[in-house]
Amino acid sequence: MPSRKSFRLDQLGPGWELPALVAGVDEAGRGPLAGPVVAAAVILDELRPIRGLADSKVLSPGRRERLSEEIRAYALCCAVGLASVEEIDQLNILQATMLAMRRAVEGLRLRPQRVVVDGNRVPSLQMPVAAIVKGDAKVAAISAASILAKVERDRLCLELHAQHPAYGFATHKGYPTPAHLAALQAHGPCVAHRRSFAPVRAVLARG
Repeated sequence: MPSRKSFRLDQLGPGWELPALVAGVDEAGRGPLAGPVVAAAVILDELRPIRGLADSKVLSPGRRERLSEEIRAYALCCAVGLASVEEIDQLNILQATMLAMRRAVEGLRLRPQRVVVDGNRVPSLQMPVAAIVKGDAKVAAISAASILAKVERDRLCLELHAQHPAYGFATHKGYPTPAHLAALQAHGPCVAHRRSFAPVRAVLARG
């Protein structure tokens, strides 16, 4: 079982040592050539801890699914936010990711007093927010958010596969694998492809 490195929020500076409702936020789907970017926000219940939380990338799909169900059952609240392919192409992937994160936080039933985000960039929010590099391996709430975001995006990719089976979205989840790039060359982009991403743009330029 992956173990989480010790990290205390009071390491973030003055004010972070005080008791508060803290939401963890993470995203899935920045790198793929197709589909939305998905973010999740989770406020865990300290009285109902969830065993086995870890960075979603080190967990098997089955384990992620089971943990996702536990998170939805035992967290104080959680929410998912999306930014569409159109928004990714209009804004760029970084700004679209920030938008999805903001939507996830705003979708929480309870308003968090502080927010911690995986990575080194944070969305603009109405409460204090801090970035934690590798936070999905250090902070339980961010681990939980990474799991929810990944499970939700994988589910959306299965829907994309049903709509556009020629591309193999169920297998590669939109990432630029050789099989996906070959399908893109053979069939051209579908409506789910991100036209601002270089491999898709190159196929479009070819005509």
